[in-house]
Amino acid sequence: MKDFNSDLFEPGTVMDSDYSRGGASSSSSDADFGFAFNDSNFSDRILRIEIMDDSVETRSDSDGCTTIADWARQRKRRREDIKKENNVVDLTLLPDEQILNENQTDIDDFVPCENQDEEAVAMVEEPPSGDETAVANSNDSNLNMDCSAVARVRTLHISSPILAAKSPFFYKLFSNGMRESEQRHVTLRITASEEAALMELLNFMYSNSLSITSPPGLLDVLMAADKFEVASCMRYCSRLLRNIPMSPESALLYLELPSSVLMADAVQPLTDAAKQYLAGRYKDITKFQEEVMGLPLPGIEAILSSDELQVASEDAVYDFVLKWARTQYPRLEDRREVLGTRLARLIRFPYMTCRRLKKVLSCTDFDNDVSSKLVIEALFFKAEAPHRQRVLAAEASSSNRLFVERAYKYRPVKVVEFELPRQQCVVYLDLKREECANLFPSGRVYSQAFHLGGQGFFLSAHCNMDQQSSFHCFGLFLGMQEKGSVSFAVDYEFAARSRPTEEFVSKYKGNYTFTGGKAVGYRNLFAIPWTSFLAEDSLYFINGVLHLRAELTIRQ
Repeated sequence: MKDFNSDLFEPGTVMDSDYSRGGASSSSSDADFGFAFNDSNFSDRILRIEIMDDSVETRSDSDGCTTIADWARQRKRRREDIKKENNVVDLTLLPDEQILNENQTDIDDFVPCENQDEEAVAMVEEPPSGDETAVANSNDSNLNMDCSAVARVRTLHISSPILAAKSPFFYKLFSNGMRESEQRHVTLRITASEEAALMELLNFMYSNSLSITSPPGLLDVLMAADKFEVASCMRYCSRLLRNIPMSPESALLYLELPSSVLMADAVQPLTDAAKQYLAGRYKDITKFQEEVMGLPLPGIEAILSSDELQVASEDAVYDFVLKWARTQYPRLEDRREVLGTRLARLIRFPYMTCRRLKKVLSCTDFDNDVSSKLVIEALFFKAEAPHRQRVLAAEASSSNRLFVERAYKYRPVKVVEFELPRQQCVVYLDLKREECANLFPSGRVYSQAFHLGGQGFFLSAHCNMDQQSSFHCFGLFLGMQEKGSVSFAVDYEFAARSRPTEEFVSKYKGNYTFTGGKAVGYRNLFAIPWTSFLAEDSLYFINGVLHLRAELTIRQ
């Protein structure tokens, strides 16, 4: 048999051959060596697996688990029991820390394990000459562990090149102090609940396939693959789990996996899919308010990260976040921590109203420094020219959507107020062509509220029939928000930008004495049918945007 140890573990040799993704060598990396698994004819090492009794259970996490929820509950109980027993051996062979990268090969894909009960324990055993089955009593602290908890031992014939090619853990294990082929024994110590997953993982490293298909079983193997740094298996499990229909339970579980797993690029597609599922399911948080209020932090982060969140306004998002944080984190210190470090970056303060931003400054749930920074940043954005706002939104990254507008039920407006010579305000409302198209045949869209003379007003755009009911058309209306017996006389004017000059052109003037809840406007603002209004050559869409202006003046 060829002596694999002579040059296999020279770093240069390994990196140039077994771990290269390019050329012919990449095909050998994915070859099926299942025929060689536990076959002494194709092996150069003996793997001794010491199986310790679990503190409570001696079966795999996935045994008896039919759902993701069962898996999560059983695994949580086992972690808690292990922590209580404090019997975990906290030994790690590999001090280096790297992050899994989809573009890197398995040998580069080392992920540090952060959970105490997930620490991989490995020992290189050097038997005395002439007795390969005996274990040498070396000075290595790994060999001084209490063996009384070992319930049984399994031995497997393994090929060090195959395992080393798939795992940085095994690569370093085989190249750490191993000099001659006579040092053939390697020992791993695991708990009974990890046995099934480890056997599946070892088989995968030979065959590139798994025999299990259940979500709990795949999660067990995923955890084992993370523990022993087999990136290709992590990618494989992640892909299979993505193909299984998600539920809120499974999506949340994927987002709450140990941090070492979540940091792995190999699992990123799975966590991205979980975030998209939660964002889509809870797109309208008002429909699932009670359910959403009970979600953990990762679920809330996934929902708030979405551009498609259907809410009345960003003010409503802010109110919801405060309500959720106060429910989940009763202690002010904890609440400030989670708001300042995790959730504040997901609230799009630039699209909140100035009135609500003023309240942010006095909100004790935020540290003063944090709230001041958020409000100042929002106000600077509001003061930017529209083209600069569009540039900032276009430059937004996937992790920072602060300047990206959501699909608000109440559309943001810009308001310029005057006190002299008369109380007056000018309101600007922009609507995208898609938003207008979605109004057909009888829809309407509302603006955020704005104020004049202490009274709240709003604009609403409609698709409706003209007064002769002969065709659909675009209408614009002005309403007073507050209900009651208050009477308010206002002069108003509607205008829109029009090509080719792209200047605002007045479309309708009027006056009206408002009482609470009343609205006034013009059913056919542009005096053309709906089809002409939305046509490609329409005069009123400039780069796909309809620019509307309403000027309100309190009558003397």
